This record gives sequence, C-alpha cells and structure tokens, in this order.
Amino acid sequence: MPSKRNIMATYALLVFIWATTPLAIVWSVQDIHVMWALVLRFFIALPIAVILLIVLKIKFPTDRVALHSYFAGSFSLIGSQIFTYAATHYLSSGIIALMFGLAPIMAGFIGRFGFKQHLQKLQWLGMLVSVSGLAIICFNGSSTQHVHPIGIGLMMMSVFTYALSIFWVKKVNADVVPMAQATGSILVSTIAAICIIPFIWQDIPTHMPNGKSLFALLYTVFMASLLAMFCYFKLVQNIKATTLSLTTVMTPVLAMFFGAILNDEYPSMMVFVGASVLLFGLFLYFYKDFKSSRELEHKMKR
Repeated sequence: MPSKRNIMATYALLVFIWATTPLAIVWSVQDIHVMWALVLRFFIALPIAVILLIVLKIKFPTDRVALHSYFAGSFSLIGSQIFTYAATHYLSSGIIALMFGLAPIMAGFIGRFGFKQHLQKLQWLGMLVSVSGLAIICFNGSSTQHVHPIGIGLMMMSVFTYALSIFWVKKVNADVVPMAQATGSILVSTIAAICIIPFIWQDIPTHMPNGKSLFALLYTVFMASLLAMFCYFKLVQNIKATTLSLTTVMTPVLAMFFGAILNDEYPSMMVFVGASVLLFGLFLYFYKDFKSSRELEHKMKR
C-alpha cells in the first residue's frame, strides 16, 4: 500500500500532466501538420508501450473478448483525439481542457439515455448549469482568436467519443490488466493512424520540427500517453473515485493558467464567466458524491 505522501505526489503529477497536455497538443501542431502530429504520437508510443509490457512481464491477451476491448478502448485514444487535434485550429489550450472537463456530464447523458442509469435532480441541475456555461463561451467567445463554434463542436464530438469508449470498455468487461489494455488500444489506434496516412501523405513533414513542436510531441507521448496512464491506474486502485473525479474541475483551471502564462492565451472576460459557470455546474453534478465521500471518511476515522 503506497504511503499518503506517495499518493498525494502521484495525484499532483496527474493533475499537472492533464493540465499541460492540451498546451502540448497545441504546440505540437505549430510546425507539423495537425494529423501528422497525431499519427507520429501513436507511432512513437506503441514501441515504448510494447517494451514496457516485455520488461514488466505483463501478459497480453489476444482472445476475442480482449481484442474487442482494445478496439473499444481505441475510441478514447485516436477516436477522440482526431477531433481534439482538429480543434486546435479553433480553440486555445485552456478551452480544450475546459471542454474535456465536460466528460462526466457527457458520460451522465450517455448513461441515462443509453444505459437507463438514474440521475439525481442535482445532477440534472449541474448538467443544465454546465451547458449554460458552454453556451456563454460559444456565443461570446467567437469574436476572439481563442474560441470558435466549429472548435466547440469538434470538442463535443471528442468528449462524446471519449465518454462512449469508457462505457463500451466496461460493457465488454475483458479480463485484461490496465497496462495491457492501454497497449492494445494504442496498437489499434496505430493501425487506424496508418489508415489515415494516404489522406495526409501530401503533407508529410519534410524537415525536422522546431524545438518547441518536437518537445511538445515527445511530451504527449511520454507524459500524456504513458506516465499519466500509470498515475491514473495507480490512483484508481488507491483512492475513491469521487476524489479522483475532482481532477475534472482542477485541470481546466490550471490549463487556462498555463495557456495564459506560456502561450499568451487571454480569452475575453465573458469566456472566463462562461468557464466559471461551467465549472460550477460540474461542482453541482458531483456535490452529493463529494458529500457522501466526506461523510464516509469521517465515519471511518471514528
């Protein structure tokens, strides 16, 4: 059992990586065609993931159920990130992170209408408030270079695909360890990336990317695709799901801060207002979970 300090350090590292990944994606496409940046990300990540499987001696199942699970998991990787990378032309890194904060809301909609899961009244209110915040961002931020309705639409597709993949993987319920699941999903994503190449061949990089783009590309591979994965699954095993879900509220705020400091991204005041409304909606959505979690912790201490 990891120490409390170890868990806190892992949690902080995961929040930092998730908060900086949108900026890394934006930087990675500055000197590389947007889809080539995505393709290269998986081409680099796959051999590293395979080497880790071999070194750690982790079994990689190839039965029908496992293959189905890898395919479902790939929708949270290349299936979702195709839309995210395309959105970099229209949105700042902070807004991209903010849109990913809607993942629990999107998962709530999918769970309610796709799987007949029950939602509490406060969760419906949280959804309504978050959507209102998104509307404020969309209708008041289009006059700036950081927000565009097309980008909002692309990110909605990205978040929907990501949330759908989570439900799909759970429904398949394959007996696969997290590292093998991640490697299998990266493998399927790499195959999909190969299928993209004929459509972007004319834009193949003809020079070594500049230092910033190259650093950002490697960051998305090592930090976002590999290290964050280890941190996430370590936390899943050692802390409550509600505590982990707090990252949904924390990362967009930090991402907007990093975007402003490191990339001169200064959205309009109304965009900040909309972001605040959206985050408040997320707080309402999770409020009962947070309250129940704290009450349970108090009982355990007694």
